[in-house]
Amino acid sequence: MSTSLEVPDRLDQVMDGAGLLAGAANIIMQLAHPGVGYGVYESKVESGQLFRHPIKRTRTTLTYLVVAARGTDEEKAAFRTGVNRAHAKVRSTPDSPVQYNAFDPELQLWVAACIYRGFEDVNRALHGDLSPAAAEFFYKEGATFGTTLQVPREMWPEDRVAFEEYWNKALDKVSIDDTIREHVLSIAQLEFLPAIVSRVFGRLNMFFTNGFLPQQFRDEMHLTWTDKDQQRFDRTLRTIGTVSRRIPVPIREFPYNLLMFDLRRRMKAGKPLV
Repeated sequence: MSTSLEVPDRLDQVMDGAGLLAGAANIIMQLAHPGVGYGVYESKVESGQLFRHPIKRTRTTLTYLVVAARGTDEEKAAFRTGVNRAHAKVRSTPDSPVQYNAFDPELQLWVAACIYRGFEDVNRALHGDLSPAAAEFFYKEGATFGTTLQVPREMWPEDRVAFEEYWNKALDKVSIDDTIREHVLSIAQLEFLPAIVSRVFGRLNMFFTNGFLPQQFRDEMHLTWTDKDQQRFDRTLRTIGTVSRRIPVPIREFPYNLLMFDLRRRMKAGKPLV
């Protein structure tokens, strides 16, 4: 399946709220690196813990995505400062199963690479393959997911070939133990939300999560996925993509547009961003 999408002049022009269906899968991919997984699981930043503050944590995570793609240099710098305050407290202890530091640019590069890979997978599932020119444009713009944190621009692989080399090498570090597996399964099943939400939507979200996971990550999660599952997933995503392309842009971009408005409102009022 192909697409005739023109090359836009900004990454934010393709932000699609339907991409949130892949959110839990991308979290699993990020936390599959033990340094990231235990950095999140053991984090002592109480205000950023998903199961204690689900709305705030979700808002922070999604705002990071939209400010990285849509924000001005000033907005990115302000958000980075807020994230840095929280990350300063995220360091391993002698009792941690692995050593980590939230300021480690290698760990942040892995997170940024997962986000970019997720963008590719979502776009392909919803709208088909990008043209070569659009794919190259989006790849170069994807560096912003790292540079909005602590990743120097020169660390972002030079081109898509270099990215694939980085990605395949980084996959050797992927390892999900029982502790992290249980944690991310709870996220995928929406157990951080009120029980009624998890009961009603948890199974459906788990289906989308499984569908967006590359096979290596499914294996690490001990998940099964059949050809019939893949066919159902492909049909569903094509239908969602068709509907998404036909609705007004403000609706299509929800909740990212609302989060961008909220970020600017909080900056103007001098309120914390993270």
